[in-house]
Amino acid sequence: MIQEPSSCTGNAGEHGGAEQSGSLSIRAVNVLKELAVELLDEVPPKVGWTPPDELLRLLTARHLATARNCGRQTMREIIAWAEARGITIPSPHHTGKSLSEVWGDLVARASAGHLTKSEITEALEKSIRRRSPRIPVAFQIVLLKILSSTYDHWPQP
Repeated sequence: MIQEPSSCTGNAGEHGGAEQSGSLSIRAVNVLKELAVELLDEVPPKVGWTPPDELLRLLTARHLATARNCGRQTMREIIAWAEARGITIPSPHHTGKSLSEVWGDLVARASAGHLTKSEITEALEKSIRRRSPRIPVAFQIVLLKILSSTYDHWPQP
């Protein structure tokens, strides 16, 4: 089951912070530890770990958006922390927009001929997480699998 990531407060000062990682909250450090296992195939130590620049360079907004326990505020915190270290993690196309605004933007961009595969994929992921009733979830999942794969030949009707 795919669920919307929970929002969280990312203030390091509120919860004692994670001093070993500068101004990152404990939640943000834990999200980055999970992503380190996935992206770098390394298991970070429980304490005294600072996310390496190599991890930050591999990160995308998609990784953060789909990471467990990484809500919008934690995502913004990690992106800002990486930028402070000179590493840019591009923001998702549809940041801060409601699902209806996202689909409206996609229709407008498609009409103008400017729609990209990554925008469609991102919108479908958001729609699946929110279990949108406008597009059947099963169909959204199939579309997402097609768009996420390297499959170049579209299935015949």
